[in-house]
Amino acid sequence: MASTTTTFTWAGKSKDGKVQKGETTAQTKEEVLNLLRKQGITATSVSPKSKGIVINLPSLGGGVGDKDIIIFTRQFATMIDAGLPLVQCLEILENQTENKKLAKAIAQVRSDVESGATYADALGKHPKIFNDLYVNLVAAGEVGGILDTILGRLTLYIEKNVKLKKQIKSAMVYPSIVMIVAVGVIMVLMVFVIPMFSKMFLDMGGELPGPTQIVISMSNFIKHYVVHMIVSVVATVFFIKWVYRTKAGRLWMDAMLLRAPIVGPLIRKVAVSKFTRTLGTLMGAGVPIMDGLEIVAKTAGNKIVENTVMATRANISEGKTLCEPLEKSKVFPPMVTQMIAVGETTGSLDQMLSKIADFYDEEVDAAVSAMTAALEPALMVFLGVGVGFIIIAMYLPIFKLASVVG
Repeated sequence: MASTTTTFTWAGKSKDGKVQKGETTAQTKEEVLNLLRKQGITATSVSPKSKGIVINLPSLGGGVGDKDIIIFTRQFATMIDAGLPLVQCLEILENQTENKKLAKAIAQVRSDVESGATYADALGKHPKIFNDLYVNLVAAGEVGGILDTILGRLTLYIEKNVKLKKQIKSAMVYPSIVMIVAVGVIMVLMVFVIPMFSKMFLDMGGELPGPTQIVISMSNFIKHYVVHMIVSVVATVFFIKWVYRTKAGRLWMDAMLLRAPIVGPLIRKVAVSKFTRTLGTLMGAGVPIMDGLEIVAKTAGNKIVENTVMATRANISEGKTLCEPLEKSKVFPPMVTQMIAVGETTGSLDQMLSKIADFYDEEVDAAVSAMTAALEPALMVFLGVGVGFIIIAMYLPIFKLASVVG
């Protein structure tokens, strides 16, 4: 069901002679021409979209978020279950959707459906809003005549995925704030406070204690090279992003993340949860396992996991079971591969994958809590030791002077 697709840009004329342009995701150029013909458009040019250099800028409120997709899918499922015609459902949702970008996409989907396209094909023309997983599940629902059921599963899947993202983000908020505050306080002390003490100590004369000399030297270095340090940090961030965009760089960095002491186990658990949840949802909807694995690989988010899934897909095409290549990869824990093997043997693989996903959702919860619990005291100690050392180093000469005067 899922195959390699390409985004084509096209131009043509409608029946009333108006020039129209657009983009369509399809497997071949001929498929695009057929879709345009069904819509009454005579194509004048069809060509693969040039990728070029893409610069990702932050959205200014015009994007379509997970919450918008959840509301749209849930409302659509309710209407279909109530027996409303497909086009009427889309028309209602188009008028009541607050997100303008999504409303425009729904209008285009409705137009395509009215022109004879299937709902899944119409959604597939908007890959930035409806990904491969969404489109394939809808296609399976249309073929099986259970679109309302599939949309319900899809809503549940997206909600659990969003919950997982929120857990990870919320776990990083507090440590990030503490780290920013710690670095900010230390920088303020080094750049503004220490130089005043330094001038006072120089006027007093005499030899300064070792810790005080270290702090003053650090302050002088930061004060003179603060611009260079900022430029270096920004350059490092851009360099890491550039390396991550390369195939070899992303593979190396993803492998390092999986081996990282605290973050690694959490990333592994998230990957297992996402893999089992996505594949279980696809198989439960009737999507063939080969197509399901291809979609799972695309949405893995980690190159090591993606390569493992694609290797598993290749092995299955040779007649091997799902659990064998997963076990050899060492990416998935033994318990997961054993449960998958049981699911394959009993013929209830989709149900077993869902159970594994539920279990690992709880594991992610526990891992996030443990990571937060470990990071909080470590950061507080870092802040206390850093600021405390600076304060003590600054007061040592004053204590020394007081003892001499005494």
